[in-house]
Amino acid sequence: MIDSKQNDSQQTGIGNERSTQIVVFKLGQEEYGLHIDQIKEVVITPNITRMPQTSSFMRGVANIRGNVIAILDLENKFGLECSNDHAVSENNFTLVIESDEYKMGILVRDVPNTLSISSASIENAVFTGDNQAGQSYITGIVKLEKRLIIMIDIFKVINDQDVQLFKKQNGLAA
Repeated sequence: MIDSKQNDSQQTGIGNERSTQIVVFKLGQEEYGLHIDQIKEVVITPNITRMPQTSSFMRGVANIRGNVIAILDLENKFGLECSNDHAVSENNFTLVIESDEYKMGILVRDVPNTLSISSASIENAVFTGDNQAGQSYITGIVKLEKRLIIMIDIFKVINDQDVQLFKKQNGLAA
């Protein structure tokens, strides 16, 4: 389990450059990253209970440390092909995300890792085509040697309808 509260230096100065810690995980065949301050913890994915009449990327809800939270499958939401046919197994992990209003979990297939990167390695202005407005959650691309990591803002990935569902499910947990 990774607990972001243990990482007290989310942005530190290294010489004249700023350093940021990110959590990197794989979706489909690509690597994605979140700023570590968006993640409360990483846990092994518990049993997921499917909720009726929800979006296909909404895998269901799970009990994590006494809190019932929605579990999202970003591979499904982003339309990415996954290698293991969307099977939820004991090898999956959940990134627990917490805002002031709700909690949610992001399903990932491999153990995520933490990287400390310099701000200079993040390319902020990335043109992604005609649907750029629909991809406002992409905050930049991290360039590390032969790796490109797509940085996303998880709070921009979800829409208002999703937020209402999270709030409703969190109300069930109270």
